[in-house]
Amino acid sequence: MKKDQIQTKRVYDEPADSDGYRVLVDRLWPRGIKKEALKHDLWLKEITPSSALRKWFHENAEQWAEFRQRYYAELDDQPAAVQQLIDQSQQQRVTLLYAAKDEQHNNANVLRDYLRAHAK
Repeated sequence: MKKDQIQTKRVYDEPADSDGYRVLVDRLWPRGIKKEALKHDLWLKEITPSSALRKWFHENAEQWAEFRQRYYAELDDQPAAVQQLIDQSQQQRVTLLYAAKDEQHNNANVLRDYLRAHAK
């Protein structure tokens, strides 16, 4: 798999043809966007951080490495959803959509790295 076959993008950024298969990877629907207005192919809630982990990270944002480790452990327990995205990325580019303001420290980037590491 090419490195850029799985990418991340904020839901508030304009969609592009080069996005390919667009997957919302936030547990909560993004604020200020109507469901029919978001160009996406799938909302994959089961691959998002658990509510408990999401709340923990919101209160402990400085503990980025710990969040990554905990989220990786949760992803290990979701093999079907992980494989679904890996399989899709074998066919076309997959864009993981997220709403967080922080473009570096968010669950979509952790998920992207996890998928890249687990793709064969």
